[in-house]
Amino acid sequence: EVQGRWRSRNLRDDPVSVANKRGTIVFATAGPNTRTTQIFVNLSDRNSFLDKQGFSPLGEVVSGMDVVERFYSGYGEGAPSGKGPNQGLIQAKGNSYLESSYPKLSYFSKVSFK
Repeated sequence: EVQGRWRSRNLRDDPVSVANKRGTIVFATAGPNTRTTQIFVNLSDRNSFLDKQGFSPLGEVVSGMDVVERFYSGYGEGAPSGKGPNQGLIQAKGNSYLESSYPKLSYFSKVSFK
């Protein structure tokens, strides 16, 4: 439901002022000024190539990275790179699709900002 409201309202890019390093939290994007409601956490320091692509970190995991590393990752990336969820079906069907097709996914239940 949330993604549906934001689907056609792409967010403008922020300038990249912090490198994509381990623990940074970043909006997903499909190109310039196409940020969505999806975020990801960089799991390594080998993602500096994302800096040039406009992926601007918006936050950082300051404690609990060990918990982040235990999130289920067995499905891999979404198609065609992996067996993960289909982005279109996530937007169309939401959590009902994810819960039935990807029962091992990890979910956030609370996030706080300092």
